[in-house]
Amino acid sequence: MTWEAVTAWFENAPWARMVGALALLAGVALLVQAVAQVLIVRGVRIVVQRTANHWDDALLAHHVFHRAARILPYLVIQFGIAWVPDLPPKAAMVTGNVALATTLLYATLAIAGILDAAQTVYALSEHARTRSIKGYVQLGKIALYVVAAIAIVATIVDRSPWLLLSGLGAMSAVLLLVFKDTIMSFVASVQLTSNDMLRVGDWIEMPQVGADGDVVDIALHTVKVQNWDKTITTIPTWRLISESFRNWRGMQQSGGRRIKRTLFVDAGSVGFLDEAEIARLSKLHLLGSYLTDKRRSLADANAALGIAAVVPANTRRLTNIGTFRAYALAYLKARPDIHDGMTCMVRSLQPSATGIPTELYCFTNTTAWAEYERVQGDVFDHLLAILPEFGLRMYQNPAGADLLRWQGPRAA
Repeated sequence: MTWEAVTAWFENAPWARMVGALALLAGVALLVQAVAQVLIVRGVRIVVQRTANHWDDALLAHHVFHRAARILPYLVIQFGIAWVPDLPPKAAMVTGNVALATTLLYATLAIAGILDAAQTVYALSEHARTRSIKGYVQLGKIALYVVAAIAIVATIVDRSPWLLLSGLGAMSAVLLLVFKDTIMSFVASVQLTSNDMLRVGDWIEMPQVGADGDVVDIALHTVKVQNWDKTITTIPTWRLISESFRNWRGMQQSGGRRIKRTLFVDAGSVGFLDEAEIARLSKLHLLGSYLTDKRRSLADANAALGIAAVVPANTRRLTNIGTFRAYALAYLKARPDIHDGMTCMVRSLQPSATGIPTELYCFTNTTAWAEYERVQGDVFDHLLAILPEFGLRMYQNPAGADLLRWQGPRAA
């Protein structure tokens, strides 16, 4: 068949011209997509691998260039469909609208990828330790998707987006109900960030939800806490505003962690010290100056009593529990791992059925958990071991061995 015959056949067959033009348009679109994949995606990947900038790595990791390259073939279809001969106007309009809607879809995905890349780059900065923008990025993506969905639907049905927006205005109550958690979470995220209540890396306690560990992620709807047993607790963001939680950041930043623990002294072992006991305890280097000063002040006070000092009950005397408190305080202040710039005291609390509580209140020089527990253990090991030197006993409920020991003489 000659070229003239083929031309005449095409002129007498409009459907053939239309099919051929559509096939040519599809071929051009596929060719543009292939060229875009090679020149844009692969070329950009090679360039990115040779640069030290974090931005291009993040954009490549979130497929921004890949999604942008997918826009080009649909632009070819959108503008080339008008050149297809004998195509019904309705079909041309529908095809153009679908191509435009697809272009908007990939453009939206590319913009969302840019937002994700911005979050990734920001997470590498120093500011990310104190301010998290993940919630704002997620909210921006939600708003982007809503606007894009309205624009895509309006393009496909060939209606004005304002017509759809007017319909959404009548559905505002339904939208508020649907996005209730999102709105509450956004408000909570703003308050948490603006008031600096929570940061990634903070140690928080929230017993009502079983959270006790480090904050590893702050998102729009949830906050993830890695507990000390390595489990993950997910907390709705709004609960951190509506309910109370404990943040240990202040302790970590202060450089000292509190020791507040009580020794229960048996009330039956409390008494006055005689001269022999005072002389023996004066050999302890932590008590030497204390006992010297205390004996001098007591002697002056008793001398002022005159003849009333003949009765021992009228005089002031040293007690073993008071001397033990002085020793415990001197011991704490002498330890290099106890913070000397924070409160340090040893006090007696109200006696109870379990003895006389003697409380130690001080701060360690470290906030590391393991080191803190070591220091605390060393302090109480020493004080428990030296307690009998003062004639004192720890209160302890009777155990099985105590009952057997008491029963032995009675059986004999």
